[in-house]
Amino acid sequence: MAEVHIIGQITGASGFPQSSLFCKWGVHAGGAWRLLSGLREGQTQVDMPQFGDMAYWSHPIDLHYTTKGLQGWPKLHLQVWHQDSYGRCQLYGYGYCHVPSSPGQHHLQCVTWRPLGTWQEQLAQIFVGGGPQLRSPDVIYSGADRYRLHTVAMGTVEMDLCIILRHFDRYGVES
Repeated sequence: MAEVHIIGQITGASGFPQSSLFCKWGVHAGGAWRLLSGLREGQTQVDMPQFGDMAYWSHPIDLHYTTKGLQGWPKLHLQVWHQDSYGRCQLYGYGYCHVPSSPGQHHLQCVTWRPLGTWQEQLAQIFVGGGPQLRSPDVIYSGADRYRLHTVAMGTVEMDLCIILRHFDRYGVES
């Protein structure tokens, strides 16, 4: 079978309203894809930068897939969270990006967004924290119901990935 190695890191994030951020991440791939090794999802540590607004995570990603075809190429989906001084966590943004399909090194910038909510929810978020969240995280990368959401743009997550393709020509999979 054709193989794809995804090796790299979630470098960090910037452009969010406050620092002290962490990221929950996952990889979604279609039915023709099988994960041979690596973790399908994970979470970074919390970084509270003292200078600038860039939160650095340098969180490793190392995945090895086999596939029968190109349909359902892997996508990285992200959730960026803020942790306040009391240890409470608040969602700051959702985002996703396609894993590059060409071999080599790639620097990715994934823009994020969060649901806006009603004016009552926005007011409660200012005083109490929290805020609206998606019922199903599949909406992040599927796009089927996303057009109905009212959202606001948030910051950017940066990633460095190295893609290695193996046996694509041998099994008739053309990239």
